[in-house]
Amino acid sequence: MDIQYVIFFAILLSFILVHVNQRLASPVIAIADRWLRWIIFPIVGAWLCRHFEVIDRPMWAIAVAGFLVWFLVETLYNWLAIAALSVSPFPLFPRYAINSSGEEWPVQPRFLKIREWLRAQGFRQIQALKAEVGGDIFLRVSVYQDEAALLRIQVTFLPQNNGAIDVCYSLTSAALDGSRYVTDNLYIPFGGFYPESWFVDRRPCCRSLPRLLALHRARISSMGRALVPFQVEPMVDLNDTQRELDRVNTELGFLNPQGAREDHGKISNEGRYRVWKEIWMLNYLGRAARYD
Repeated sequence: MDIQYVIFFAILLSFILVHVNQRLASPVIAIADRWLRWIIFPIVGAWLCRHFEVIDRPMWAIAVAGFLVWFLVETLYNWLAIAALSVSPFPLFPRYAINSSGEEWPVQPRFLKIREWLRAQGFRQIQALKAEVGGDIFLRVSVYQDEAALLRIQVTFLPQNNGAIDVCYSLTSAALDGSRYVTDNLYIPFGGFYPESWFVDRRPCCRSLPRLLALHRARISSMGRALVPFQVEPMVDLNDTQRELDRVNTELGFLNPQGAREDHGKISNEGRYRVWKEIWMLNYLGRAARYD
């Protein structure tokens, strides 16, 4: 097949993936589209260079060079974005407040099915929260709990730049020895440290809540730890964990000390590297760092 047709179909497929993902906001589709664009760019560039006789080198050599150029350009973009976040007034660990607007659940059939499934499994909503992440953009959170209060499911709705809304889940249980078990499918890069008593398993490509719940229960069962019921409301618990994450990451050097943040930003140089690495892992491999 002529290479022009291959390029045309690849570009068309990329546009289709973008269009589909405007409605689904799926990280899996986004990963596929990123790889496709990364492959299209050097091939198109190499073909144009050969067609107009700009570079007298084999097409595969030009394509490899284009592949590396894409890597460098995206690395620069990500690094600048991390630097901008570091010096911005937006909080890295935002505080949660009660969401009294009654808009915690988007009125879309796929989201309403999740709510019905939670109810059918014996989970009940105990609090609706929101957290401002900057620019009047809010994360909307609905927290569910089982009858024994041993498991909490945090349903977080994430607004996308294209106007779509995605949903992520975070399942949390607390053990009698003070340890905390978290299983989530968040695909927001973190790159920082968790307290030693936390055991976190992130599954960004697992978009099924039933599957995530099965994984969490299997982890708890394999650990053989006795669980204790939650004693505090979700808002208090979440804000306490946000403060603890800030403290731990400051002590371990991911964040700059409070007194140095105004001049050097919130994230240290080591922390920026860790975030940059996790962005690449999430964007192209769909994996986050493992913490247990």
